[in-house]
Amino acid sequence: MADFSCPQCGAPLAAGTTSCKFCGEAIQQASAQPQPQAQAVAPTVIVQQVPVQAQMPMGDPEINPYWPVKNKMVAGLLGIFLGAFGIHKFYMGKAGAGILYLLFCWTAIPGIVGLIEGIMYLCASDRDFQIKNHVKIG
Repeated sequence: MADFSCPQCGAPLAAGTTSCKFCGEAIQQASAQPQPQAQAVAPTVIVQQVPVQAQMPMGDPEINPYWPVKNKMVAGLLGIFLGAFGIHKFYMGKAGAGILYLLFCWTAIPGIVGLIEGIMYLCASDRDFQIKNHVKIG
């Protein structure tokens, strides 16, 4: 009758055996008590992760709720009064265009374009302003 099992392969061993006949593992007989045949195994819990989708507020689906908040009136007035220096472009988050306006501010071209853009900002509807410039009105 098998009282012990091999610690390497788990094969049943007779009492007094010094090596496993299946895997060749050396067996040390430290205690006279037999090893338990089955060890308790903790139950495995599987958790299924469901992706959480961002809840977009009800409204216009073309307007992203995560766009930066800008004021249409401020953008228009900056374009009219300081458009020659590109301040309205910096305010709208377009630093590259603002730098170009600064580089060519010694000519009259950025001033004229800034005046026209400021008027266009003020005359555009709120929805068109938001979609064209990728901002939210705050």
